[in-house]
Amino acid sequence: MSVTVDFCGEQFPVAVDQVFSIGREADLALDDNPFLHRRFLRIEHRAGLWWLANVGTRMSATIADADGFMQSWLSPGAETPLIFGCTVIRFTAGQTAYEIEVLLDDPMFTGLQPELSGTGSTTRGSISLTPSQRQMIVALAEPVLRSGKTIASIPSSADAAKRIGWTLTRFNRKLDNVCERFTTQGVRGLHGTAGKMATSRKARLVEYALAMRLVTVEDLPLLDVQIPDRRQIGLDTDPSDVEL
Repeated sequence: MSVTVDFCGEQFPVAVDQVFSIGREADLALDDNPFLHRRFLRIEHRAGLWWLANVGTRMSATIADADGFMQSWLSPGAETPLIFGCTVIRFTAGQTAYEIEVLLDDPMFTGLQPELSGTGSTTRGSISLTPSQRQMIVALAEPVLRSGKTIASIPSSADAAKRIGWTLTRFNRKLDNVCERFTTQGVRGLHGTAGKMATSRKARLVEYALAMRLVTVEDLPLLDVQIPDRRQIGLDTDPSDVEL
């Protein structure tokens, strides 16, 4: 049972007796990003299983299966067994987002594809989104979606708002609303505190949305569509989608 780490198309086989590290100065050295730990993640074989551990002190990572059916949040000091044929790891250091795949040749768990109904409509992820909510998330995730799943930058709120023709006030209110809504449904890492910068909240939102397939490259055309405020078109305001 072997593991291969894939980053930017470059593959790193990991032996059973090897401890493989990921970080700024590690077996997989990502780049000179000063916001990235020298040693952030560790992969090792122990007790018959492959384990992924977060050995950093301040960064977390989003872990998901390749199909987006399951995801978890790996906090500093935590570890999780690698059970999927392809485990996707997403994390952000500063404003730079990274994606790494860990490939297991003999996975313990194989996901089942859901049966589709004849209507051709499906629900992506576990949380439904209004068009404007999806548009806001796509604006934040655009660089990652266009990057080919390697390295990209998370835009500022001002740049993302400008990209879709919104005022910064509207964008920030939408961001607050979506993060609060996701938090009440159990998504961790989105609730801002006095010591948490907005950048980390946006990064976590992008990581979760990509992991759960709430937004995909197929949603990129939304960036060029004008979606009006519900109040602008005379509709009652959806309590879960307040926009002013």
